[in-house]
Amino acid sequence: MAYDQKLEARIRDLLGPRTDLEAKKMFGGLCFLINGNMACGVLNGDLIAKVDPERHDALLKKPGARPFDFSGRPMKGILYVGPVGVKAAKDLRSWVETSVAHALSKPPKTGKSSGKKAGKKTAGAKKVPLR
Repeated sequence: MAYDQKLEARIRDLLGPRTDLEAKKMFGGLCFLINGNMACGVLNGDLIAKVDPERHDALLKKPGARPFDFSGRPMKGILYVGPVGVKAAKDLRSWVETSVAHALSKPPKTGKSSGKKAGKKTAGAKKVPLR
């Protein structure tokens, strides 16, 4: 996996011990899901932040933020935040809190309600134990 493990550890510290938290390998990095909804993650040296699409454009103006264009097309509601935007503990905390709040605003995804067809695995997604 290609991601900044120090950034991963900082995010895990902020997320704390949650019973609704799961980590999955996705996008070639690591993503954190709450109740089955993506909150945030790490890819290379960047934070991946899932945010309210209504706040997407405003959040793009924050230092280090840029469109999440993993597939070649920007995805509204997901941002990359480069190292400059998460260097300070308070800035990382703000991004993680924003992402967690968005994940918690969505209905839980469990079992059949996760949107996945029975028996079909999500490509590239692999559960990873939390520390």
